[in-house]
Amino acid sequence: MDIPRFLVYHAIFILTVLIFTTYLGLTIYSAISLRKYLRKNSYVDYNSIVASPLAPSLSVIAPAYNESRSIVDNIRTLLSLYYNNYEVVVINDGSSDDSLEKIKEAYDLEKVNYYFDYRLPCERIRGVYKSKNRSFKRLTVIDKQNGGKADTLNAGLNVCRNDLVVSIDADSIMEPDALLKLVKPFMEAKEKRVIGAGGVIRIANSCEIVGGHIKKINLPKQFLPRAQVMEYTRAFLMGRMAWSELDGLLLISGALGMFDREILIQAGGYSTKTVGEDMEMVVRIRRYMTEKGLDYDVVYIPDPLCWTEVPANWKILARQRSRWTRGTMETLYTHRKLLFNRKYGKLGMLGYPYWLLFEYLAPIIEFLGILWFFFLVITGKLNWPFFLLLTGFVYFFAVSLSIWAVLFEEITFHKYERRRDVLRLVATAFMEPLFYHPMVMLMSIKGNLDKLFNKKSWGKMDRKGFTKS
Repeated sequence: MDIPRFLVYHAIFILTVLIFTTYLGLTIYSAISLRKYLRKNSYVDYNSIVASPLAPSLSVIAPAYNESRSIVDNIRTLLSLYYNNYEVVVINDGSSDDSLEKIKEAYDLEKVNYYFDYRLPCERIRGVYKSKNRSFKRLTVIDKQNGGKADTLNAGLNVCRNDLVVSIDADSIMEPDALLKLVKPFMEAKEKRVIGAGGVIRIANSCEIVGGHIKKINLPKQFLPRAQVMEYTRAFLMGRMAWSELDGLLLISGALGMFDREILIQAGGYSTKTVGEDMEMVVRIRRYMTEKGLDYDVVYIPDPLCWTEVPANWKILARQRSRWTRGTMETLYTHRKLLFNRKYGKLGMLGYPYWLLFEYLAPIIEFLGILWFFFLVITGKLNWPFFLLLTGFVYFFAVSLSIWAVLFEEITFHKYERRRDVLRLVATAFMEPLFYHPMVMLMSIKGNLDKLFNKKSWGKMDRKGFTKS
């Protein structure tokens, strides 16, 4: 074997060991943290938060763009959340469908005079609507010119009135007690100021949904959404759980997150210059607190708090993953100062490097490895025993991580109660590395190319909407 090929094989082996060691370490740490969380919260009476005069006021902000299929039911869900002191602010971002008309009709809205200040820049707000029906007094609807999700969230921050804000996608469904679980870390904070909290996002595809509420949880019937169930379970229960405990969490999902409104505004709100506004905002408010010399905490809650519809075909999934990749690139570049910077603690020394290597660079390295594989095959220089051994090892390690994630789910929250659903998840764990992961890797490469050619659009996310099964 010549020296260059020996060095390549050696580098591949070292990188593989590094990846396996990191993932295994995060998995073990997540298991310990999850057990600690469940034990701590097994005696919590969340009803006491509802009755407590110390419970902070909340504003639930829901941007909506062309959500006419599900917007009425989703607002009904937000209005029925189990919490005492909160408002619901829905922002119609210049929808081209009949979303606003449906909301007006369903909730008997009228345009009102409403004072607010443009503390954050956003597109012109054309009107603020309140219901004539006192049953919907919590609801405020904003109609504005189209400006994108980040711009819409900034408009909501300008109009809302309360101390804490909850950002949620208008096409997502929150668990009734989600606010109680999200607000608990803010109420418990003593030495450190909690500035953000996020929770587990689950897949609503194929679930039975009536009146904006999950009536029956079903595993998705199609392979693509089912593979995303596996992916989300790994990411939330085995990834973010560990990074929250390690104080290196860079992302709170845009589908659901609770934040300190004043800190958000002081840090500049959501950036309209990126398609990954959720990740960029979390990194920026963390930088803001560190640079101001303020102690803070960003919390992750492993409870399933929100359900969302995921892409059910490859074309829509490709648009989503391209956007995620471009958002990651933009955030990492904007905040490149963090890399191995001791000033930012574990965020700079652990969180940022991990995200750079394992979330952004890993698909590129994998793609280059595939090209190298084909080159060796064509030139007849491939070491087949080494290749087969490494491939088998990687495959079974990936399957083991997925099955471990299923085990996490079953021994904790047990949302999929039917035995056949669990068996189908295990079967998906064996199929995902062969069919789903390679496509997601190629979608990430496409995201890099889209960024290279300066593509800035979100891409149309067609959804079926939530209907009764």
